[in-house]
Amino acid sequence: MSKLIFVSNRLPVTVEKRKGSFRFRESVGGLATGLGSLEHANNSVWVGWSGIPSESLTTANRREIETTLEKEHNCHNVLLSRRDLKMYYQGFCNKTIWPLFHYFTECPVHDQKHWEHYKHVNHLFCRHLMEVVKPGDTIWVHDYQLMLLPGMIREKMPDAAIGYFHHIPFPSFEIYRILPWRLEILRGLLGADLIGFHTHDYVRHFLSSVRRLLGHEHVIERIMVDNRIVRVDAFPMGINFEKYAGAARLPEVQKEIKKIRKKIRDSAIILSVDRLDYTKGIPERLEAFDAFLKRHPEFREKVTLILVAVPSRTTVETYVRLRRQVEELVGRINGTNATIGWNPVWYLYRSLPFHTLSAFYHLADVALVTPVRDGMNLIAKEYVAARRDKKGVLILSEMAGAASEMGEAIIVNPKRKENVADAIYRALTMDAREQIKHNTIMQERLKRYNVSKWAGDFMQRLDQVKQRQKRLLGKKLSPKVQKQLLRDYRKSQTRLLFLDYDGTLISFASTPEKARPDKKLLQLLNRISRKQGNELVLISGRDKQTLENWFGSLEVNLVAEHGVWLKRRGGDWFTMESLKEDWKREIRPILDLYVDRTPGALLEEKDFSLVWHYRRVDSDLASIRVAELKDNLIHLTENRDLEIMDGNKVIEIKHAGINKGSAALRWLNRRKWDFIMAVGDDVTDEDIFLAVPDDAYTIKVGLHLSRARYNLDSYRNVRNLLEELTGKNR
Repeated sequence: MSKLIFVSNRLPVTVEKRKGSFRFRESVGGLATGLGSLEHANNSVWVGWSGIPSESLTTANRREIETTLEKEHNCHNVLLSRRDLKMYYQGFCNKTIWPLFHYFTECPVHDQKHWEHYKHVNHLFCRHLMEVVKPGDTIWVHDYQLMLLPGMIREKMPDAAIGYFHHIPFPSFEIYRILPWRLEILRGLLGADLIGFHTHDYVRHFLSSVRRLLGHEHVIERIMVDNRIVRVDAFPMGINFEKYAGAARLPEVQKEIKKIRKKIRDSAIILSVDRLDYTKGIPERLEAFDAFLKRHPEFREKVTLILVAVPSRTTVETYVRLRRQVEELVGRINGTNATIGWNPVWYLYRSLPFHTLSAFYHLADVALVTPVRDGMNLIAKEYVAARRDKKGVLILSEMAGAASEMGEAIIVNPKRKENVADAIYRALTMDAREQIKHNTIMQERLKRYNVSKWAGDFMQRLDQVKQRQKRLLGKKLSPKVQKQLLRDYRKSQTRLLFLDYDGTLISFASTPEKARPDKKLLQLLNRISRKQGNELVLISGRDKQTLENWFGSLEVNLVAEHGVWLKRRGGDWFTMESLKEDWKREIRPILDLYVDRTPGALLEEKDFSLVWHYRRVDSDLASIRVAELKDNLIHLTENRDLEIMDGNKVIEIKHAGINKGSAALRWLNRRKWDFIMAVGDDVTDEDIFLAVPDDAYTIKVGLHLSRARYNLDSYRNVRNLLEELTGKNR
């Protein structure tokens, strides 16, 4: 029976050693909660680290932990040493990836030893996973600690169903490119079938980096990697809505509410809850609160900021300095503004149990959630969910992922303290009806897209990607079909073969010199064309002079410029119909303008068409210029019997109705053919696939959606097939 395997740096169960025995404590985090809903619906296991370094365990300890984790919690422990934790987690994860991906470009440490340990630990996870995974299992990898793992799994199990979710921001290309190991990490992530982020901004940044660094284009957030579809999409993580919405009814929460209210009395409460991390904007938040008190002295003794800072990475110097800075700010604000019986800031440096946090959510008039950069931020969602009376105001940083789906909150720039100070005033003076209106909308949204829906949505999308891959693989030219093709070819007397050139018989080349056919290919084409009963047609978008120079000595038929020029073997070049080129005078200046405005672009003039090439253009700029150019050209070409053709990194303007398919009909209509085969890789080759009979062997190079009946991976496979046709490989 297939199973679902979750993989994360930490298990949802923490193992602690106390007085010689082990205690197993389940996590209450959002991820564990969300995936727990899938665990009950699937045969599932979890792979990760238990929390205890391997040096602290004897062989007997390890067996005891592994047995308990596997039998009672469906978990498998990956053993990590103290050095692994220091170099991989504290080093590469927390000193390189964390600051860089949160846009703190002055902080990252680029240490080769840290990188080597990061690779080592990802290999450890992969090795352990291989002991657990079976064919048919689904693997879901989580977060930035394991970005290399999907690629490692793919190498071991090419057909595995692999999902990856990134829980922190993915930076813009200009930030990401700083990372020395940027290519390796992208390739690791692209080992997954589905890559998920919290927001579409992160999706866009990732796709931009993939395009610019690896050259993979995307269509509707789908990337073709090694003839495999990879889907990239946004899945904003939800919360367990009912848990927070109903928490205030619990007796232990009611008890905490009374204790807090007794201490605060009638003061309005502004709540701030965060891990003590430099990405959370805590010092900026305190400065903004101080500015608010100076601007609005009428709120003195009437409002209290409850600042909860959960300890984090307490041995790291950056975090030690941050704690000192926060405590100095709290001391200064309280020292300047406090009166007998009132401190403006109530500072708590600790983690809070659920019932205490829920009490704070219930009591807070305002939640101040202003990170300078955050992947999602679930505190904002938990606060809104906890508001049973629907009153309360959320002030939310525009830099938090949650801002993209909680637009009813007061959205602020966390770096502008005046902006945040004004937001605090607006929140404290907001009409109750407006508060209820905004919170009602957000609560309905959070209720619908909760953490279980988030997890289920991701798995459903992963299944859709795998089904799509299977449909494309189902069209792949299998050994069985290839044998039948060879049998049909050999028993036939009259054979018609259409072959595209670029991308079909050679790889795409950036220069004409590199695109020139090699000696081996010319010999192969010559053997095919000389075979009795064969009619070979090379059909290309290149100009006729180039094709003449390259293939004029062979006994082949040639089609140039996508069907404009034709040449029967042994004959002269001719056009299908009388064509004019006076239209070029009006359209060429537009294309010249776009060449000048687009570094890397070039214009090619053929006899009866103009081609704007953008293969060497920056991909982001290209997407803008292509849209602009096509928009301009539409108005110039309408009513002129011209068409705009989107090719592979080209925009071509040519006569309408003339294409590879119409050219192919010249040969198709000459006689009855026993065997027909057409092979191509481009959108222009679809016209040939449409023109040939349904029983012809039509083959698309690359696993793309196509009218063709079959697919082959690359031009190398096409050459191998042609070698088989000539009997060379028999």
